[in-house]
Amino acid sequence: MIYKFKSKAAGDVIMMGPNGDQVLRLIGKQPGATGIIEPAQMPAAIAALEAAVAQDDAARKQAEQEAAAEGKKLPPVEGVGLRQRAWPLVEMMKRAQPADAGITWGV
Repeated sequence: MIYKFKSKAAGDVIMMGPNGDQVLRLIGKQPGATGIIEPAQMPAAIAALEAAVAQDDAARKQAEQEAAAEGKKLPPVEGVGLRQRAWPLVEMMKRAQPADAGITWGV
């Protein structure tokens, strides 16, 4: 499945299914074919995504420090990280919330 997030306040954001599922779970939404993020839910959703990104970054930094302590070096991160996946949706919410515009997908 492909998620296409839409809002009157911003351009569309498209995510592949597993990435969209992960982001929706992080903000407390059930992944599914259709849904909406109401403007009142956006501050909490933004905070949840920012906290998840910070936790992901901290885990990577800790792993790098542990590897360095053992005289090793971690391989570079492959693919797109949570920070890059979540950023477009966070920016969309930052534009939609003050405009009192919801974000929908699958409709």
